[in-house]
Amino acid sequence: MNVSENVNATNTEGVFQILSLDGGGIKGVFSVALLAALERDLDIHIADYFDLIAGTSTGGIIALGLGLGLSPREILDFYVEWGERIFPKRLGGNLLHWFSRKYPCEPLELALRHCFGEKLFSDSNKRLVIPSFNLGEDDVYIFRTRHHERLRRDYKVPAWKIALATSAAPTFLPSYRGIDSIRLVDGGVWANNPTVVAIVEAYSTLDVPLTSIRVLNIGTTDPIVKRHERLDSGGKIAWARNNAAIDVILRGQSLAAYKQAIHLIGSDDIVRLSPQVADGIFSLDGVTKTDDLIAKAAHHSRVFSPEFRNKFGTHKAPPFASLPV
Repeated sequence: MNVSENVNATNTEGVFQILSLDGGGIKGVFSVALLAALERDLDIHIADYFDLIAGTSTGGIIALGLGLGLSPREILDFYVEWGERIFPKRLGGNLLHWFSRKYPCEPLELALRHCFGEKLFSDSNKRLVIPSFNLGEDDVYIFRTRHHERLRRDYKVPAWKIALATSAAPTFLPSYRGIDSIRLVDGGVWANNPTVVAIVEAYSTLDVPLTSIRVLNIGTTDPIVKRHERLDSGGKIAWARNNAAIDVILRGQSLAAYKQAIHLIGSDDIVRLSPQVADGIFSLDGVTKTDDLIAKAAHHSRVFSPEFRNKFGTHKAPPFASLPV
């Protein structure tokens, strides 16, 4: 049985559903709290409804957790319990951030090993696609579960190492070199919204027709920003102020991925949830705002719940297990 036959063997309605989870640091609390609320309201296991889950950075951590059988509620508890240890307040931290990474990686590593244990990527019961970036080779790097016979390396890697590799945000955390000594950093530098990465994986690797694909893409809130006129002709200082360059790059990536996805599969087959918020309310390491993120997720999940049931709740993904070597 080839890969496409394997994907569609028990997929009688001809549908392939993707859950795509954006990066955003601690703002991932919104994403996972929304999933937890949907589970509670609809009395379901959310991962059962998706054939493939893609996640970048904090979205990659959530995707790994779902693949390893954790509930969104358990992953949310992980964020709440460990957030302040991963992003601790440091005297002079903002000044030091200009010269070195803002945080050490040891607290995040400890947290991830506590959460995932020594489970391997191959232990995932969902197909996963997790973007990272290889600084040494100046090339994209994508971790993929063994859902195709040619994928013969990533499945052996401990899940916590992949989580570190996808979430090593430049200037906030150092690169991660624990996988074959490769210099890996946050996949958000090229795919903060991994929707198109997931669609390409389904189409090109799994032979899923574009007409069969549906996507639920969850962002980590979108600030309403007025771009200052100094950026029109500004130099490095202007674009460094308030992280303007990073903000524009991440925003542009996310919008591009969403709009490209619409061209690929049609606007009726993709839903993006990423509510607009006032600029400056939430940040990548703003651990004091987790309650506000949870509250916002409660509101938007309540509104979205009927649409999820009607659009995504009619399809149950066939079981998945890593292909044998």
